[in-house]
Order: sequence, then structure tokens, then C-alpha cells
Amino acid sequence: MPQLSLHSPLGPLTLSEEDGKIISLDWGWGRDQTETPLLCKARDWLDQWFDDPALMGAFPFPLEPYGTAYQQKVWAFLQTIPVGTTITYGELAQKAGGSPQSIGQAVGRNPIPILIPCHRVLARNGLGGYSGDGGVNDKVWLLELEGAPLPTQA
Repeated sequence: MPQLSLHSPLGPLTLSEEDGKIISLDWGWGRDQTETPLLCKARDWLDQWFDDPALMGAFPFPLEPYGTAYQQKVWAFLQTIPVGTTITYGELAQKAGGSPQSIGQAVGRNPIPILIPCHRVLARNGLGGYSGDGGVNDKVWLLELEGAPLPTQA
């Protein structure tokens, strides 16, 4: 599977591709580096996104994260959350179906963070968690980069 890494403000990130689609974005530098057309475009898009996410909009290249049908449904809803806005796990549960807990589990298993913007989902009474290497600090940094209002931690 082709992989390509990039330097980001959050540290090194690695994109993985399969069958012409992005299947994961992982923290850390990948062992193998393959410059496919898709991975190069995705890397360049991310570089620009980190400069100004409001100008970039939604990720324009094909994504195919591995997951259950329910996870796929939740991840599809995540992709509709505009840059600079947030939604709670409960609000997402009302839209996608399920409970806030099942939404939290699906969000936490998102294999393509940032591109599928799980950082835009908040707990009812604060930030909630984040699975990036920097944890909640990465979530706060991403939300601040996007200009999203931060909740007060309860």
C-alpha cells in the first residue's frame, strides 16, 4: 500500500492509499514513501489546509476508510460539518442515529482524522477526547486554526 508522509504543525503525518483512495491518515512518519499522484495531491492539499483551512473547504479527493456500516454513516456526517463549526456527540447522534456513546466510539475510530474532521465533535459539557498524538491539545489547536469557538471545560 503506497504511503507518503508530510511535516505538519502537529508533527509528522502519513497518508495511505489503496485502489486510488485515501484510506488512512496516521500520526508519525511512514516507513515507505511512495509519491503517487493522489498522495502528492493530498499532501499538497493538507499543506495548504494548514495555512488556511477556510480557503480549502472539504477534502476533494476520494476517501475510503475501513469500518462498519454504522461507522461509515457517522464518518459521512462528519464530512458535512463546515470548517470553523462544531457539533456535539448528542447532536450528531440525532442526525446519524444511535446514542452519543456510539457516536463517540465511531468518531474515536476514524482512520482519516483531519480529512474526516472528527475534531469538530464536542462533548455536551466541554471538548471531549481526541485520538491524535497530542490528544485534546491537538483538537484545541485544530479548532483554533479553523476559528471555531472553544467551549469552556465543565
